[in-house]
Amino acid sequence: MIVVAGEALIDLVPHDRGDALTPLRPVRGGGPYNTAVALGRLGSETAFCSRLSTDAFGTSLVERLVSEGVSTQLVQRGPEPTTLAVASVAADGSASYTFYTGGTADRLFTLPDALPDRTRAASFGTCSLVLEPGASAYEELMRRESARGVFVALDPNVRAELVPDPDAYRARFRGWLPHVSLLKLSEEDADWLGAGLPELAAAGPAAVVLTRGGDGLTVLTRGGARYSVPAAPVEVVDTIGAGDTVNAALLHALARRDLLTRDALAALGADGWGEVLAFASRAAAVTCSRAGAEPPYAREVGGASV
Repeated sequence: MIVVAGEALIDLVPHDRGDALTPLRPVRGGGPYNTAVALGRLGSETAFCSRLSTDAFGTSLVERLVSEGVSTQLVQRGPEPTTLAVASVAADGSASYTFYTGGTADRLFTLPDALPDRTRAASFGTCSLVLEPGASAYEELMRRESARGVFVALDPNVRAELVPDPDAYRARFRGWLPHVSLLKLSEEDADWLGAGLPELAAAGPAAVVLTRGGDGLTVLTRGGARYSVPAAPVEVVDTIGAGDTVNAALLHALARRDLLTRDALAALGADGWGEVLAFASRAAAVTCSRAGAEPPYAREVGGASV
């Protein structure tokens, strides 16, 4: 089982680009939530670990997890409202967000007693590692699971507008890296964090995967090997959920190869990484080809993931 821990929210996606008053369409989202849905669609046994509202949006979020085959046994519920993210989509399909997080349910996540015994990997990231008091509970979960040998994946997916003290967050981020097996981040994340791939790889992860938009994906391993693949060709509708799909596709492909350990990941060679990265690139391209965070099913990706 792969456990994805973090927030779920509602993206309000504009109907028309460039019109501030265009109707907004509610879409279920949140980086970790999208990752869990993508893993379920690709065929990985997945559980979502979060705290969701009992309001209509929260109920809809739970219903989708169930319909996608994602376990909700680790989902906490509460009466507070669901977090909202208003998306702004540029002419090239790239998206930016304004968040409404005050007093929302996911911020009140508490540390679960234990993850299922069959948990092989735990994935963390995005707003859930910023917004207190839940952020500290997610961080404690990360450290606890790493200490007991669970493969930890981290996608910081930085939302700078939510970070009250950037320097404090950057220091905290560096403190997570010794507990992380696989770090995935975008070029924008790396720039904001002020860190290059060699520095990040030296800080603890067995591998660091960098998403480079239309230029593809690059990985740097703990041993210093660097491999890249080009982006899969696609007509972009928008990029919402693309990075989350990459995160899920990486975990799915590595799990199918039985590579969810630090040593196995560090030892993966050029052919193996080429196949894993190419699979993630194809999966992200499918997501970019349609509006909102709609990751692919396994049948849509094509090619072998093992």
